[in-house]
Amino acid sequence: MGSPRETTHEGHLLWMDVALQEARRGGETGEVPVGAVLIQDGVVLAAAHNQPIALQDPTAHAEILVLRAAGRQVGNYRFPEATLYVTLEPCVMCAGALLHARVARLVYGAADPRGGGVESVYRLLDDPRLNHRVKVVSGVRAEESQALLQEFFLARRQAPESCGLGWASAVPTYRPEQA
Repeated sequence: MGSPRETTHEGHLLWMDVALQEARRGGETGEVPVGAVLIQDGVVLAAAHNQPIALQDPTAHAEILVLRAAGRQVGNYRFPEATLYVTLEPCVMCAGALLHARVARLVYGAADPRGGGVESVYRLLDDPRLNHRVKVVSGVRAEESQALLQEFFLARRQAPESCGLGWASAVPTYRPEQA
């Protein structure tokens, strides 16, 4: 199995900027602003942002869309020498996809304390029971990634219609005390 070329901290910042641009693009369309980019040998294989609303597909997370697009581009579903940059810690579904795709390295921005599948809640990418491990670098441009999410959800709470989520006003608000 291959491994990704080592990337400097400056390189991580550069590629995370691409993921942040994707996240902003998604946020502008009313999607939760998460962006991802898959890099191999200094080349972008694919970039995407969350699109579950637009595609009416609960699996249309940025990471999944990137893996699908990259697979079509290179004619393979495995990326043993690639690095995925994503603005938010992947969920369990996306972490599982990274394992199946044999991605070599994950670099993410903000932690997801409610649903993170990498370090915050679950630790799928370094689970010794599984047959693949993904190297992880966390916290790259975390503040910017977190700010995008906070701004998005603040705007959504203040004026659901302004986020392009016409259905949002009909969706009940979750309150922990109701659980």
